[in-house]
Amino acid sequence: MDGLETKTPARPGLTYPFDEQVPAQGETTEIMPGLHWVRMRLPFALEWINLWLIDDGERGWTIVDTGMPLPETKEAWRTIFETCLGGRPVWRVIVTHMHPDHVGNAGWLTRKFPGAELWMSQLEYISCRMLVADTGREAPAAGTDFYVAAGWNEAQVETYRSRFGRFGKGVSQMPDAYRRLVDGETIRLGGRDWQIVTGNGHSPEHVCLFCKSENVIISGDQLLPRISSNVSVHPTEPKANPLKDWLQSCNKLKTAVSDDVLVLPAHNTPFRGAHKRLDHLIRGHEVGLKRLAQRLGENPRRVVDTFPALFGRKIGEESLSLATGEALAHLNYLIAAGKAVVERDGDGVDWYRAM
Repeated sequence: MDGLETKTPARPGLTYPFDEQVPAQGETTEIMPGLHWVRMRLPFALEWINLWLIDDGERGWTIVDTGMPLPETKEAWRTIFETCLGGRPVWRVIVTHMHPDHVGNAGWLTRKFPGAELWMSQLEYISCRMLVADTGREAPAAGTDFYVAAGWNEAQVETYRSRFGRFGKGVSQMPDAYRRLVDGETIRLGGRDWQIVTGNGHSPEHVCLFCKSENVIISGDQLLPRISSNVSVHPTEPKANPLKDWLQSCNKLKTAVSDDVLVLPAHNTPFRGAHKRLDHLIRGHEVGLKRLAQRLGENPRRVVDTFPALFGRKIGEESLSLATGEALAHLNYLIAAGKAVVERDGDGVDWYRAM
């Protein structure tokens, strides 16, 4: 769910005030009174996700993001419930967005605590339910056509077919009802006001939670200190322009928070230096777009031919889907800006060239 590093300028100097207090799985670190940092393992190269446990007083506890539905993750949650909740229930589960490492245990948690509510933005909830519904289906022709057009070979397309519909296996059964989170609204968490700030590009309607009084933001995948979030075009909307949405969201977030806000990200560790990091992310994509436009000016290229212009390492089979989606996000951005065009050949393969 997180992106491939592109060839970007040197990272800015950020500060990491909690690097000496990283919690082990099944333990917590208190960031401020009533807000606890939880970490759960992931079965990916990216090994950990940060989750947040918030004390809502007599009503109980709120969890922000949930981890994947793995036996060890559930066991770690059980340990935390036994040692941290003080006999009070979880009454609310907030999910920043619909990727399995964030939403994966939402259904399990709401069933474990009867009456617990799921809070998400509308597009994230609906998109998650839609992808879960694909479980067990055969890969659609629209999907295979999408990857053929990108320049995948038959073996790679066959791998896509064999893996299609696996999203639902990474998500526990979703609740049939939820409470919608809306951009700009204010909710109470741990006795404090938190504003909802939504973003797009990485996912349909990603939720961040900003507490102005404490100058803290729970940023999910919308702002990460050491890795870049995946910004991809998918077969369901092949002409989408998520990179435009992502860049607009970065600027929106920069307006919403100060540079010295304490950022509680979904991956890596809490940090300060939000504006520096947002500027770095924006510049990185701008550099990638410029390099890509130059390559397209040399001769027409397929999506898979553009990888050297965007990524700082060789793309293996395990990263092919992510790289294809991110490359298409940059190509569609150039097309929308009038800087590139695409033509499909008789074999169904798309060729991109500069205008």
